[in-house]
Amino acid sequence: MNCRRQRNLRHLYRNALFALLLAWPLALHARNPIAPPEVYPADPSVKVAPDGRLYLYCTIDDSTDRYCSYRCGVLSTGDMRTWKWHPDVFVSAGEGDALPENDVILSAPDAQYRDGKHYFYISQQGVPTGVAESESPTGPFKDVTFLDVGKHVQIDPSTFVDDDGQAYHVWGQFDMKMAKLEPDMRTIVPGSIREKVLTEKEHHFHEGAFMTKRDGLYYLVYADLSRAGRPTCLGYATSKSPTGPYTYRGVIIDNDGCNPGNWNNHGSIAEFGGQWYVFYHRSTHGDVTMRRACVEPIHFLEDGSIPEVEMTTQGADAPLDSTLRIEAEEACLLLGNVRITKDHEVGGVLSGIKRSPTIPVSNGDRATYKYLDFKQPPKQLRLRVKPGRDDATISFHPDQPWHGKIAEVTVKGEPDGKWVELVCDAAPVTGVHAVVIQFICRGEDGPQLDWWQFE
Repeated sequence: MNCRRQRNLRHLYRNALFALLLAWPLALHARNPIAPPEVYPADPSVKVAPDGRLYLYCTIDDSTDRYCSYRCGVLSTGDMRTWKWHPDVFVSAGEGDALPENDVILSAPDAQYRDGKHYFYISQQGVPTGVAESESPTGPFKDVTFLDVGKHVQIDPSTFVDDDGQAYHVWGQFDMKMAKLEPDMRTIVPGSIREKVLTEKEHHFHEGAFMTKRDGLYYLVYADLSRAGRPTCLGYATSKSPTGPYTYRGVIIDNDGCNPGNWNNHGSIAEFGGQWYVFYHRSTHGDVTMRRACVEPIHFLEDGSIPEVEMTTQGADAPLDSTLRIEAEEACLLLGNVRITKDHEVGGVLSGIKRSPTIPVSNGDRATYKYLDFKQPPKQLRLRVKPGRDDATISFHPDQPWHGKIAEVTVKGEPDGKWVELVCDAAPVTGVHAVVIQFICRGEDGPQLDWWQFE
């Protein structure tokens, strides 16, 4: 391929990135992940509020040393394309502390609307579930009280209000518990606690249950241990009664492969604008504790079952126009040594590319993006890379590496590589395809990739 290097004006890029961060709440960002740059919301619990907007109540990850943080945030949308980030809707330590009783990390929150108020359910390890309230779906949530469930350990709370007005509260790990709530949404109905509504043995239940209802059938969605001994799946069980018994129905989505350091999944489902969606998270940074919220459309069969869907880059949108700029961190599958990491100059990038004795050189490291719509054959490919010390080849393929080659560039090793743009010719391809990027590195320090774009 004919490649030519273009000078990189770093100060212009920094200014553009800063402007993007400021304007993000107003920008169209239908693609996965749906979080703003450098924000890591996980464990998304979805609710559609009376104002007609959809809200995702999330943990905020901020460290590679532990899950979660002392803050929770909300992502909201009115059209599944424009997402707005509401940070720090509840804080358990430091400035804005709404829980002076303790300084314990917050994890996997939930919220529920009733009678003009939004109730926020607070999960903290070793602490009873807290309940706060606000007149706004994005808080601030105040006036915390704690649910009394006796001896039962509380983790990952979720609340559902049935058509008859009865509210149900679910929680637990390995053994899901359920209880009825009084109309105040803060008090457990005495004697209503049920154990083993879901179990690890019968339902592959790990944690993070979310309850909803469709066409008279009750659904529990949760982190599912049915594959590879890790809770990478969102599984589900159904019943004709809110209290069960529940029958395991299968997997909705599996985030295995999103990141070589991945461990868990946690999410929820909801209908919005006549379409149902599954909300989940994918890990990043090659680490289990840095995660970002994502979304995929789902549908139901006549028997109420949900066919499994795959992770994509397009998310709730149609296949992406092939001429759009694709950020490297929007990869939905990674294979080999490659990782999504943060570069202090440009944000999320693909890095860690190197030769590995466990991966044949013919395969190399890979990153996959699903799906792009090539309405017209591309003429060239433009990409932004930072050379490593060792030479490498970066090639772009439709669907699989053995299905042909759209474009290829060679990145020469440099001892002190700087971010540059490369341009090369592209082979004609049309139709809807996944794009697989394959990296063949000649040593232990390959290039990094910031973005790419067909023109």
